[in-house]
Amino acid sequence: MEDIFARQGFEISRATQSVWCGDVGDLAEPLYELIGNEVRASHVVATDDTIMPMLKSGHCAKARMWVYAGDAAHPYNLFDFTLSRGRDGPKYFLKDYDQVLLADAYGGYDGVVAGNAIVRAGCWAHLRRKVIEAEKAAPEIAKEAIALVRALYSVERQGANASVEDRLRLRREQSAPVLAELREEFFDWKEQLLPKHPMAEAIKYALGHWDELNVFLADGAVAIDNNVSEREMKRVVLNRKNSLFVGNARGGRTAAILSSLTSSCRRHDIDPQLYLTQLLVNLPSLRICDLPDWLPDRWKAAQNVRRTGFA
Repeated sequence: MEDIFARQGFEISRATQSVWCGDVGDLAEPLYELIGNEVRASHVVATDDTIMPMLKSGHCAKARMWVYAGDAAHPYNLFDFTLSRGRDGPKYFLKDYDQVLLADAYGGYDGVVAGNAIVRAGCWAHLRRKVIEAEKAAPEIAKEAIALVRALYSVERQGANASVEDRLRLRREQSAPVLAELREEFFDWKEQLLPKHPMAEAIKYALGHWDELNVFLADGAVAIDNNVSEREMKRVVLNRKNSLFVGNARGGRTAAILSSLTSSCRRHDIDPQLYLTQLLVNLPSLRICDLPDWLPDRWKAAQNVRRTGFA
């Protein structure tokens, strides 16, 4: 951006722009905290994480960026920056949460859900990926396993636009028999393979997380996979190739706040520049009680009312 501005005759250093971003993050932090509260009010929260390099003593430390995606009733995406991948990050964010956490098999989540009412749901996309990675070592097993997983996804496509109750009924009628067959096949294949065989490792993953992988069968609101949060993480990965790293912990916090706002805007098909322009003009004089009106979906609804003239 420094170079883009320079081509147009404006000399604005990247350091100055970084300070501006930090100031905007500080100003928007109350709204960021409100988005976090909304996400924690969800029945299902989907989460994922990725490395976010941070400068530290002449080298880059492996800090982390987490994303928490709320459900349809709380349609916001919140990013959280932590200095490590330890469970303290999600454990702090989810300290008052007691519903369903949809995530990969990262062991740190065990400590997050231990001793509380959180139900941990697994991701079938991760399992399918592990089977595909072992395909060359056991092509026939992979073919059969993937066919059964595809059958599960076929049911999901049928119920994509159904109500939670109808989707649950469809899963119990059509997905349950497929899951029962797949489990039996996993046990049979396990007996045929050596413990260190690549496909045996994939089967071990499946059977070791079978309860989590079956949560979607008992709750129609739970997705079959964690792709919604993985897609948001890909945006962070792409941005990481451009920005390379954050300069310090405050920079990571700023990135998390601004990413939460822009990601939530994209979720509602809102132009982030238009939203942020109006937000920053109004935020300094905004009353705390009016802050919920600036949640992206509510802001968009208000804009539509003004354009149509109907309340």
